[in-house]
Amino acid sequence: MDWQRSLLIGAMVLVFGVLFIRWNDFQETRQPLPASVEEAVVVPSLGAGAGAVQPGSDSAIPLLTPAHSTAETTPQKDAARLVTVSTDVLEVVIDTYGGDIVRVALPEHRVAVENSAEPIVMLNRTATRTYIAQSGLIGQNGTDTGGSRPLFSVARDSYTLAADADSLTVSLHLQQGAVLIEKQFVFRRGDYLLDVVYQVKNQGATPWQAHLFGQIQRDSSNPNASSGAMAPSPFLGAALTSEEHNYIKNDFDNIAEGPIKTVKVGGWVAMVQHYFISAWVPDQQLKNEFLLRKLGDRDLYTMGFTSPAQTVPAGEEGRFGAAFYVGPKDQDTLEKISPYLDLTVDYGWLWWVAKPLFYGLTFFYSVVANWGWSIVLLTILIKGIFYPLSATSYRSMARMRKLQPEMKRLKDLYGDDRQKMSQETMNLYKREKVNPLGGCLPMLIQMPVFIALYWVLNESVELRHAPWIFWIVDLSVKDPFYVLPILNGLSMFFLQTLQPAPPDPTQAKVMKIMPVAFSFFFMFFPAGLVLYWTVNSVLSIAQQWAITRKIEAAD
Repeated sequence: MDWQRSLLIGAMVLVFGVLFIRWNDFQETRQPLPASVEEAVVVPSLGAGAGAVQPGSDSAIPLLTPAHSTAETTPQKDAARLVTVSTDVLEVVIDTYGGDIVRVALPEHRVAVENSAEPIVMLNRTATRTYIAQSGLIGQNGTDTGGSRPLFSVARDSYTLAADADSLTVSLHLQQGAVLIEKQFVFRRGDYLLDVVYQVKNQGATPWQAHLFGQIQRDSSNPNASSGAMAPSPFLGAALTSEEHNYIKNDFDNIAEGPIKTVKVGGWVAMVQHYFISAWVPDQQLKNEFLLRKLGDRDLYTMGFTSPAQTVPAGEEGRFGAAFYVGPKDQDTLEKISPYLDLTVDYGWLWWVAKPLFYGLTFFYSVVANWGWSIVLLTILIKGIFYPLSATSYRSMARMRKLQPEMKRLKDLYGDDRQKMSQETMNLYKREKVNPLGGCLPMLIQMPVFIALYWVLNESVELRHAPWIFWIVDLSVKDPFYVLPILNGLSMFFLQTLQPAPPDPTQAKVMKIMPVAFSFFFMFFPAGLVLYWTVNSVLSIAQQWAITRKIEAAD
């Protein structure tokens, strides 16, 4: 008759085992490579064979029409092409050949909690790695049609956002016959979203027309590569939105199977990794085409958009562009940029539980300004919400505890007759009005909250490198001294002393081992999650003790 307790034990062991596997698979290698181990940005030659993809070949640049370009862009020699841009939150390198963003570092987000650690490097183009953001013009008068790229001129090779300025504009210039094209990169203080704007001055006698495109070109290298094969690493790949689905994600294997296309008014396309994304957000008023594809046999993938043709009449000027985001997966910021972009913070199938948990965390953080204490307050709130269920569970356990002497007597009488033992046990439950499931189901119902909070702590960049107190300097990684796992094990053991002991000796041994086993599991869990579970156990002890005393006093 103790199958219910066995079910509870099995479910808890399964949940913790799965979470342990998923966490341990990537917790040591989930950080992006530090800038110190990255190679320098390479500058490909502009000579034959470099950047001169022939029409009809597998070009990295989208083709809307047969190759035709009036751009005067056939450089004969290499040039000092790299332009560095520094703001308070971005360190960007722009290649004037094509006007591509070839490196982005995030000085506000470092590879380790120490202030001396190197900043996270998101985009980079090296001899061994490709992850860049390209944009350009294709079509009738496009400067990038057929794979050839324009070589822009620029006033200087270094720009820095002034201390008293809120924005910075970097302008690249190109003379295309009688048409002057200015490609502007607009940066803003404290903002990971930059604008890429084309300003076209048509001094010719005929209309000028081209399509704007933006794309992320990347190899499949994984900065969060997992050494294990039993569970997946945090998602790495492309994501976009469509008219039919708010959020669609495709890993590199899916893209390699064939091009993925969609058309949507507005929309976005993103490259997603743990804690960070890069995303192109075209004009939200236009009907844009989105395309994900693999480039031939090379380990290169593109994810981008193409906007409708823009026409600039003769003698007039035109202005159009798109936005590019590269930075942390901040839900509030992403939600404001474009609908459903915040879904790149992927909480899995329990998102409907995880979202309220995250909002609760952020609310408490707005009050106490500490993510650790926010977790403590959230735990108290959750415990209060589940109090009716918990009280039912604890009352059932308290009554079961009272029945232990009678259960022992029945076991002595019918220990060898399992059928008779089960029958008499059921009669005892009915006589004493005790529901054996009363102590199991309420606890099982709370498990989704635990799993959802696990994903909140793993996916929310706000908790990355967030300190609590004393030795806990990063709630998103394990406790370095294992204090919280040990405290959790002790609280679980003490809680067991307040609960009825299983009549089956094997179950009793399993229950005694569980605090030790879970303490071992928690040694590899993020400190924030262990903090939640430890506080939850302490509150459970208080509730169980109070309810047990009340029932015993009433009797």
